[in-house]
Amino acid sequence: MRASDRAYATLLDEIQRGDLAPGTVLGEVEQATRLGVSRTPAREAIGRLISNGLAAQLSPRVTVVSEFEAGDIRALFEVRRALEENAARLAAVKGNPAVFAELATAFAAAHPESGEVAADSYYELIARFDEALDVAVNNQYFTNSLRTIRTHLARARRLARDNRGRLQASVAEHRLIAEAIAAGDGELAAHATHVHLHNALTAILTSVAAAPSTGAIPVLPTDLLSNDPTSEGTS
Repeated sequence: MRASDRAYATLLDEIQRGDLAPGTVLGEVEQATRLGVSRTPAREAIGRLISNGLAAQLSPRVTVVSEFEAGDIRALFEVRRALEENAARLAAVKGNPAVFAELATAFAAAHPESGEVAADSYYELIARFDEALDVAVNNQYFTNSLRTIRTHLARARRLARDNRGRLQASVAEHRLIAEAIAAGDGELAAHATHVHLHNALTAILTSVAAAPSTGAIPVLPTDLLSNDPTSEGTS
């Protein structure tokens, strides 16, 4: 794996987990040092974050983790609903019934408890379902669009990951979706997906509303505060 890809993967994971909160300054020198890469890979990784909407460039030398508030989450789910409902409908027609029947069985056997390990295990099962959906739809335009949505969705999911009741409900919802796809019932699959997304959005927005606002002002790294052009160093 290239150094820039490794740096991007680390930064992406930290943003999705909330370790790098919205508004956090992504100083090129600071991140290169922290990630153990040179400035060129760090610059490329930060550039990818910007192009994917995960970071915003406030000035030529100041880049921050992009905001992710209730309005952003609602907008994300508008697109997600359009894509995933149709993906479920298509998968019921084009997918392998045995694959989704197996997934339905896996969801039926899942009993997520509150806590980090249980939530991670559950999302691994969701990743298997998403992969099966992509294979069934067999449309690169759908797949590419869904990949972008899922990149941002990880930020939203963490807001409700410790909600035991929501995880249990989501298991049941995914089981119904998988069963409908396995049965070749596209309309039921799409409707079940619609219900799941409605419930997921409600739970996430409830978590956002309950979360305290820190009102913190990000502190700029010292390399961004200097007006000396030689402070940028070399790649």
